[in-house]
Amino acid sequence: MLDSVKGFGLTFSTMFKKRVTIKYPDVPQPSAPRFHGRHVLNRHPDGLEKCVGCELCAWACPADAIYVEGGDNTEEARFSPGERYGAIYQINYARCIFCGLCIEACPTRSLTMSNAYELASDSRADLIFTKEQLLAPLLPGMELPPHAMRLGENETDYYVQGPTNPGASAGAERTDRSDAKEVV
Repeated sequence: MLDSVKGFGLTFSTMFKKRVTIKYPDVPQPSAPRFHGRHVLNRHPDGLEKCVGCELCAWACPADAIYVEGGDNTEEARFSPGERYGAIYQINYARCIFCGLCIEACPTRSLTMSNAYELASDSRADLIFTKEQLLAPLLPGMELPPHAMRLGENETDYYVQGPTNPGASAGAERTDRSDAKEVV
């Protein structure tokens, strides 16, 4: 008997509290700083891609959502500082479980996860993101690959003696909406 009175008392006390309404589509809520959202393929400061096509992210993915095919760089067409680059890179967001194992497996810190979380679509084909959709935008001072290496003579200049902050490229945490705040 006492338990039912406690239950009714709890219900009765919440009837007079202010309701919290989130107006999500009109007023988007900021996500937590370490939220795992949409993936981003980062670039070096000269515009070359950090991805070397090693396929470790695809091997680490428990949901088999990542497909990578590596290609060989040539002196005429250089996309990354190493011998290889990710020629084909796809992530199937219908399968991705956003666990972050792929970013842990990446040896060059090429793959990171942004705070973007709006990925819903009516079509399964639209949930397969290609390399062009995943690449970080070109910032001022960057040049669209393919081009020669600008930060040094070989790949060790990029990875060993490169920038002091080996984290994500600036601009990697971009959002597709102009009204949303960028996370720095």
